[in-house]
Parts: sequence; C-alpha cells; structure tokens
Amino acid sequence: MKKYILSIIIFLSFFTTVNTHVEHYEKYNYLEYELYRNNQSIGYHKYNFVRDGDNLSINSEVSFKITKLGVDLYKYFAKSDENYFKGVFSSYSSKTKQNKKNRYVEITVDQADKNLIIDGSSYKGKASKEYIVGTWWNHEIVKAKAQISGISGRIIEQTVTFIGKEETKIGDKTYKTLRFNFKSSDKNLPDSKKLNTDVWYEENTYLWVKAAFDKTGYWEYRLKNYK
Repeated sequence: MKKYILSIIIFLSFFTTVNTHVEHYEKYNYLEYELYRNNQSIGYHKYNFVRDGDNLSINSEVSFKITKLGVDLYKYFAKSDENYFKGVFSSYSSKTKQNKKNRYVEITVDQADKNLIIDGSSYKGKASKEYIVGTWWNHEIVKAKAQISGISGRIIEQTVTFIGKEETKIGDKTYKTLRFNFKSSDKNLPDSKKLNTDVWYEENTYLWVKAAFDKTGYWEYRLKNYK
C-alpha cells in the first residue's frame, strides 16, 4: 500500500512540475536513438533542435530496415518538422515511406479557437488543442488524453499509467528514470492499431531515455547520444 501511495505522489508530482511548453529542452540541441528489434540494431532516429529567436524547430529523421538472409523484408524512412513559437506548438509536417507505401501529415493551428487542423493520410479534420503529436521526446505527452500519429495524423486516445521509478542502464550509463505505460483507450481497435508502449524519462531532466513495445517482435528505442 505504501509503495502504491508513493507511486501516486510521484505521478502527480510529474504532472504538476512539468512545464506547459517546451522550454524544459532549451539545453538540448541534438538527440539520437538507436532502434532495436529482438535485440538487434536495425536503424536510428535523430532529432535536431534549431533555434532562431522565439522560433524552435525540431527536425527529425528515422530510418530502419528488417532483413532476413540478406533480403530486405521491410524498409522505413521518415522526415518531420515540428515547430514552436515562444514555446507554444505552431505546426508539424512529416513524410514517411513504408516499403512502397507513402504516408504524410500536416498539422496547423486554427487561429480562431487554437484547436488543431489535421491533413493526414489517415485522418483529415480538426482536433483538440489539448492533443499532442506522438513524438516521444516531449514529456508533455504523459498529460495528453490523446496523441496524434506523426506518420498519418490518426488520433489515438490514450490511457497513461505510471509504472514506477527505475534505474535504466543503456550502454555504460545508468539513468534514474520514471517509467510510464501508454495504452489505447479504445478497446475495440484492431490489435494492429492498438497503442501499448512503455516509455522511460530521466527523473530530473525529463530526457527521453528509452521506449519499448511488442508488435511482430520486441522493439526498443535506446538513447545513444545527446548534446
């Protein structure tokens, strides 16, 4: 019971101390993650933080491929731009190639009501300004009732559960982390579309350290480098 109460306190503390914008990441210029499937390195995901006065752009590139006996079974490449003005979200765009399938999403802000306007390969329409693009680097995602797919614009309603504090070792470094589970709120979704991902953030900095999920194999994002 004491452990359960402590977990609730830590979870609420995380919610109340997190900034409502992205100033928390002002000291970071670059984040790089190595992607693993079944414990084998298959690719990378890189973020570059570009600042110009009050403007912040996060340029992202992700690339991986799954091979068997020297044959490429699956190839994935995506680029995205996520933009903020004075710490407030202003737009997002991405283009993704999954084998021969092309996907995209463009997200802007309606200046009248500040809600989001989505033009994506899976969803077109408006969404609440309380929703957030599903880019794990931003710890604000733990507060959102829904995340927006950064690949296709699909809205994913989510339930976030605080699992606990953990020491997470990556390479030669051990991080003190807070572990969260993100799960789709809609139980009627097909398994292929259900969200069920564990994400680890460093306790004091909220730096995204790791993510893991099971879907046709065990996948992990592991922090490789940051500046």
